[in-house]
Amino acid sequence: MLKINGAIRFETSRFFPYCNKGVIKQKYYAFIGLGSNIEPEKKRFDIFFRKLLDDKRIKILATSPFLINKAFGFTEQKDFTNAVMIIATNLHARALLKILLYYELKFKRKRTFKNAPRTLDLDLLYFSKKVRKDSWCEVPHIGVKDRISVILPIGLL
Repeated sequence: MLKINGAIRFETSRFFPYCNKGVIKQKYYAFIGLGSNIEPEKKRFDIFFRKLLDDKRIKILATSPFLINKAFGFTEQKDFTNAVMIIATNLHARALLKILLYYELKFKRKRTFKNAPRTLDLDLLYFSKKVRKDSWCEVPHIGVKDRISVILPIGLL
């Protein structure tokens, strides 16, 4: 069996993995990274999925299964649960990022210190082959090509 440093296992739920087979006519596509290590992570991801289904600005195309992986940065905390979601939208990158931050607040995300435990972490990983870097929004996301929490779930989409 292949072992990848930091990766523990994959898990599933009702909406992870998911694939929308309908026709989507939106201007942009984006990869969103989801992360959490405060229970109940999988239930929270499923609730977030349902909230996005009701959000007319965003169409969910696909989700990966959950990757359970070791915490990084601040390692003295619970393992992380991560997943990746592909969405379609007519919003530009900064507007989408603003909405993602709004959802983090709704799910009571607190930024006490770098790499602190979190209820819901949403990252804009990629945005329609676009590159953007300013003080507020960076696409592709920093370190996206080096994180197993992104690479492995994307490989299963």
